[in-house]
Amino acid sequence: MSKRGRGGSSGAKFRISLGLPVGAMINCPDNTGAKNLYIISVDGIKGRLNRLPAAGIGDMATIKKGKAELRKTVHPAVVIRQGKSHRRKDGVFLYFEDNAGVIVNNKGEMKGSAITGPVAKEGADLWPRTASNAGSIACFFGVFVNEKNNRNDLLHVTLLDTT
Repeated sequence: MSKRGRGGSSGAKFRISLGLPVGAMINCPDNTGAKNLYIISVDGIKGRLNRLPAAGIGDMATIKKGKAELRKTVHPAVVIRQGKSHRRKDGVFLYFEDNAGVIVNNKGEMKGSAITGPVAKEGADLWPRTASNAGSIACFFGVFVNEKNNRNDLLHVTLLDTT
């Protein structure tokens, strides 16, 4: 039996730190009317005994708070921001102030038409339909390495305007 595809995603998914276990509440920054999403399962996770599946980029979510016709129904969602830091290939550690995800259909197309706040570049590369509705994409162009305590400090953050 062949494996199913990733829906509307394009390209390869790189390994990032998974910061949203099953049961996590995340914000919904699109204009569908949903306010909070509750992660109930994660696509592509086979599991290990006593280990909670955790989400990074694509996951299944149910509407917890929002419009009456959206509540208590299961919708696929894509995580666009997470508070847990993850390392990019160029050595930058990236994290956001909140956890956020947008509602998509099975093909990966957004149900809403706009996203408030930035979208991580990893999510924008993997889900191009989500990136087209984003107001800004978080990209970093410089890293300052402090030799005394070996930690990375950001030189500057550039938000790419997609309008």
